[in-house]
Amino acid sequence: MGVRKRNTAERIKSERKEIAFAKLTNIPSSPRKMRLVADMVRGVEVFRALGILKFSNKEAAAKLEKLLRSAIANWEAKNERKAENGELCVSTIYVNCAPMLKRLRPAPQGRGYRIRKRANHVTLVVDTIENAKKKA
Repeated sequence: MGVRKRNTAERIKSERKEIAFAKLTNIPSSPRKMRLVADMVRGVEVFRALGILKFSNKEAAAKLEKLLRSAIANWEAKNERKAENGELCVSTIYVNCAPMLKRLRPAPQGRGYRIRKRANHVTLVVDTIENAKKKA
């Protein structure tokens, strides 16, 4: 392996050490409702985001709070130290659609109304504030 290739590999490895993520799959709520809550915490410092999620009235907020705590714990395990206040931020959070459950509800005159039970996948990335500012 050449020197330039080794240096690039070491740089990428050190950048990835400061990033931690958590995924939550097949959440039984619509992606539209989940995105409303995800937009509230995108780009916010993690302890402030935890406060926002804790006092939000949305049902999706409790699920995202648990996911954020998991991402913080992943970062702490990866870096072998506790996260300090003002050190981490939610750099990326996105909500994707999961497979939909399609059902029929009986309707008059032999018809059926289509019911779509939606679900979603959420990915949350926690990064140090310095790295998040460099990327933005």
